[in-house]
Amino acid sequence: MTALFLALAAAYGVHLAWTALAHDWQGIGPGPRVERRRDRGATWRAWLAQAGLDGVRPVEFLAVMATLFVLGAGFVYAVFGGALPAIVGGGFAASIPIATYRARRRRRREKAQEAWPRIIEEIRILTGSLGRSIPQALFEAGLRGPDELRSGFEAAQREWLLSTDFSRTVSVLKQRLADPTADAACETLLVAYEVGGTDLARRLEALAEDRIQDVQGRKDARSKQAGARFARWFVLIVPLGMAAAGLMVGPGREAYAEPGGQLGIVLGIAMIIVCWVWAGRIMQVPAEERVFEQ
Repeated sequence: MTALFLALAAAYGVHLAWTALAHDWQGIGPGPRVERRRDRGATWRAWLAQAGLDGVRPVEFLAVMATLFVLGAGFVYAVFGGALPAIVGGGFAASIPIATYRARRRRRREKAQEAWPRIIEEIRILTGSLGRSIPQALFEAGLRGPDELRSGFEAAQREWLLSTDFSRTVSVLKQRLADPTADAACETLLVAYEVGGTDLARRLEALAEDRIQDVQGRKDARSKQAGARFARWFVLIVPLGMAAAGLMVGPGREAYAEPGGQLGIVLGIAMIIVCWVWAGRIMQVPAEERVFEQ
């Protein structure tokens, strides 16, 4: 057994030496190291675009979070008179823009998901019986859509008027909307525009039907969670109400100022945050992943 182990180790060592000299591979893995680099700035911009904040820079978003941290920490310090609770409370206040962004992003994506089946069906009619070109049908249908999508279609139309390059136009639209359904619809139209064919109407009809089923399934899931989402607010209301009552009863403020009281405040705020995040995660409807992001 020892001899077999030594033989395998020697063979692997020869493999590492040969690949390092012949192929310039680094590390001790059996193959070359593949580094996946992600453009964090592009990820931030995509997230902000999905919330309709494509004009907001990540630095501005972080500045708002820092301001709320200072305000939240000052308020908690004024109430409880401790530095540690102030830091925890400031961190909780700084997370408000993220929570607001997530809620705004979710509402925009829900409206976009509900609007896309109608837009796809309208494109099918315009390119079929009415004889519109694919770019013209895309802009006509999109500009009649909801406000959450209109700015993206306006930017794509400007790109089309300036360059008449439908591939670049589609890239602008996908970047501004940052939506999986928009990606699939744009890629379908781009292939039909560049390759041609007579089955575009059938493909758009199948895509619209698939989107309708997806939207209906998500609506059913959210409607079943309505009561649980309402009850989730008690995770915040009840502990905060009890803390406020404790301040007003007897020597409550002095008790909070003691080391044990400060530790209790920190643990209480931490438990509120954990319960709030945990409740949100278990009720989260899985988001559809973008496939044609680039």
